[in-house]
Amino acid sequence: MEVESGPHTGPQRTIAVDAMGGDSAPEVPVAGALAALAELPEHIRIALVGDPERIGAVLPTAADPRVDVVPASESIEMDEAPALAVRRKRDSSIVVGLELQRSGEADAFISAGSTGAVMAASVLVLGALPGVDRPAVGAMFPTTKSPVLVLDVGANVDCKARQLHQFAHLGSVYVRDLRLIEQPRVGLLNVGEEPEKGGDTTTHAYALLAADPTLNFVGNVEGHQIIEGVCDVLVCDGFAGNTLLKFYESIAAFVIGLLRHPSGRLWKKSRVQQIVHVLDYAEYGGAPLLGVRGVSIVCHGASPSRAIKNAVRVAYRSAESSMVRDMALDLESLA
Repeated sequence: MEVESGPHTGPQRTIAVDAMGGDSAPEVPVAGALAALAELPEHIRIALVGDPERIGAVLPTAADPRVDVVPASESIEMDEAPALAVRRKRDSSIVVGLELQRSGEADAFISAGSTGAVMAASVLVLGALPGVDRPAVGAMFPTTKSPVLVLDVGANVDCKARQLHQFAHLGSVYVRDLRLIEQPRVGLLNVGEEPEKGGDTTTHAYALLAADPTLNFVGNVEGHQIIEGVCDVLVCDGFAGNTLLKFYESIAAFVIGLLRHPSGRLWKKSRVQQIVHVLDYAEYGGAPLLGVRGVSIVCHGASPSRAIKNAVRVAYRSAESSMVRDMALDLESLA
């Protein structure tokens, strides 16, 4: 949605936030959204989607006037079958939030609710971009250099070679538009660096990526090389990506444990905080669902308010950029 809101503020942007999604809803999504508004430009609005009574109970008495509450009478639980729940619960906070984007009343959607439901609803409501078999979830991983975007991290457990090729294009455009890396280096997660390593899918994917002149393909990337920052985009199937993501998420607590003094105190607190800042998934906000006709951000169910705040920032930057349009144009080369 682009509504001119003044000569110096730019077009108005509305970010829809699923206020009923996550382990600590609506308190955490509301707090995160309000924290983001306090840091973002004045032309940004937040639409909190969910039960108005529950949302109102946690909103400050003098809430920011840029906050709107959009009623949704249903919510999708974590244990529900995602696709079935999305079709049955048309007034759920996830579906209503995405409908706001489709109708032009919002520019992006964020949820810490059921990941499967967010993905299913995003495809159903927004639709996939032409040339995309399956949208992919991308997550930023810390490295010794700059973060790497890994996709897919769970949306597609089994992938064909052409889908990995599509992921490479989606990831490249995202990194180029949001991280401003002109020629993102693309790597393929594998068990060895040689082109013939891996199974039929990875060897075929290697051939497709290597033969694509529009990609800056740097070859196979082994697990130990990820942390070295050898690429900006790392492509893999959702099984490997999700396993990698869960391992990375556990590192922060593990490192803190190692750094604790036997007395229970932390060694050099400032240094520990710096390390945790790099490793903490909350610093990277949510994981974008790439390949749909819009901006859909998936957050961890246990996300603290800081993660929601940073997800709003990612959603805002995505909406401000031409990311979705650029992805559509880029994928035309694969048609």
